[in-house]
Amino acid sequence: MRILILHNAVAADAAPDERDVLDQVAAIAASLARLGHEPAALGCDLDLPDLGRNLQDAAPDLVFNLVESLGGEGRLIHVVPALLDALGVRYAGCPSEAMFTTSHKVLAKQLLVGAGLPTPVWYELRRGRLVASGGGVATPARCLVKSVWEDASLGMDDDAVVAADPESLVAALGARAGRPGSPWFAEAFVDGREFNLSVLDGPGGPQVLPPAELTFVDYPPDKPRIVGYAAKWDEDSFEYSHTVRTFDLAPADAPLLARLREQSLACWDLFGLRGWARVDFRVDAAGEPWILEANANPCLSADAGFQAAVARAGLTFDDAVARILAAVPGA
Repeated sequence: MRILILHNAVAADAAPDERDVLDQVAAIAASLARLGHEPAALGCDLDLPDLGRNLQDAAPDLVFNLVESLGGEGRLIHVVPALLDALGVRYAGCPSEAMFTTSHKVLAKQLLVGAGLPTPVWYELRRGRLVASGGGVATPARCLVKSVWEDASLGMDDDAVVAADPESLVAALGARAGRPGSPWFAEAFVDGREFNLSVLDGPGGPQVLPPAELTFVDYPPDKPRIVGYAAKWDEDSFEYSHTVRTFDLAPADAPLLARLREQSLACWDLFGLRGWARVDFRVDAAGEPWILEANANPCLSADAGFQAAVARAGLTFDDAVARILAAVPGA
């Protein structure tokens, strides 16, 4: 098949988290070629009429959607798959509705609560008034301030972990208002273990790949244990070299991991995910898991967690790409 890999256009001086999509394009193009397809790549921006014309000219058999933002705005991540739907172009990856509901973290948490799935309580500033939602971790000691829309842990550093009293939360949310990544919310900080569960589509339905734990090696006692921006993108930082992924989990974790798998599949169904996804968890001191986020179309770079989980499952990356293609409706 002639497969067009669609991605967000990246400026030459873009930050590492934005440039990462080009690594994904290279990985997918190489895999598609090995699988016997004819790959091509196209960057897109806010000029949607131009994108429509380019799609018409290219006339691909299929699009592989790697678009993570438009014009630098993560909140527009769902626009391109919605356009593909409108144009009748088949594409690999999650549908536009899933992209929207999982990318808006507060909306996603509302849906999790509605489905009876555990997610930490969160706080928003509405017309200057602090509003709490959800019932999980009802009386947190600290909260983690997050962007509602942006991914890649944008804005998440040690200062994003704040005391959970109303005065501190109002001050923290107010201080970030208007900054890149706005709007912001504060989520109860679960100071415990963190797990990523990757999910891959397959002929028998979604398959949860081996769970990965993110460990915080030699972190000072007073340093927040979070997978923030530096841990993901700043190769010279303490956080990057001391936040370590492992799949070597103790047999005693088996009951916990079974619950994580079950809840990951529940997220897959709840959000209508397709192709590939990842669900992030924190586990509190009592051993209770809390869903932080469901990630539609997570990073497919060679050093990302999804590829690592694929390998841990005994699959090749080409196996995974072939299964993602096979999951496209009408494939």
